[in-house]
Amino acid sequence: MHADSISPELERAITRFNSAVQAASRRHGLDESEIDEVIQEVRIRLWRAVKDGEKIQGLPASYVYRTAFSAAVDLLRRRRAKREEPLDLVEGKPASLEQTSPEYETEQSELGQHIAKAVDALSEARRPVVRMYLAGYERGEIADLLGWTEAKTRNLLYRGLADLRETLSTRGVRPEMI
Repeated sequence: MHADSISPELERAITRFNSAVQAASRRHGLDESEIDEVIQEVRIRLWRAVKDGEKIQGLPASYVYRTAFSAAVDLLRRRRAKREEPLDLVEGKPASLEQTSPEYETEQSELGQHIAKAVDALSEARRPVVRMYLAGYERGEIADLLGWTEAKTRNLLYRGLADLRETLSTRGVRPEMI
C-alpha cells in the first residue's frame, strides 16, 4: 500500500487518540513543544508498525497510548543523554561522571541502524510482528492488533527473530554488542 493512501486513516487515528497521547506525554512532565514531538513520533511509529489504513482505523486506545508512552520515555532519554549534569565537587574533585562517550553514542547509533536494516530485510509477513515486539508489545497484543491468531503470531515472531539474529550475525553484530 502506498504511504499516501494511509495518511487520512493515520491522521484520523492521531486525532481520535490525541487526548491519550497528550495524557501519556503530560504524565512525564513534557511541555507543549515536546508533546508535539511525541505526537509526531507516534505518527511515525504507527505508520511503520501498521502500514495499513484499515488496521490503523481499528487500533485500540491502549495500543496508541502505549506507543505514546514509549515515545515520551524515549524523548526523555534523549534529553537526558544530551543534558550536561552539574558535577558535585568533593574536595575539589568531581564526585562522579555519568557521561557517555561520543564513541559509545556513535556505536549505539550504528548498532540501531544495523538492527533497523536487518528488520527491513525480513519477509513482509514477519516484519511488522518483529517491529512491534522490539517496540515492547507482547505477543497477545500483537495478535489482537494485527487480527491474527496467537499461533500465527507466535510462529511469525519466532521465525522473524531467528531470521533477525542470523542476519545480524552475518553482518558481524553479536549478542554481547546489544
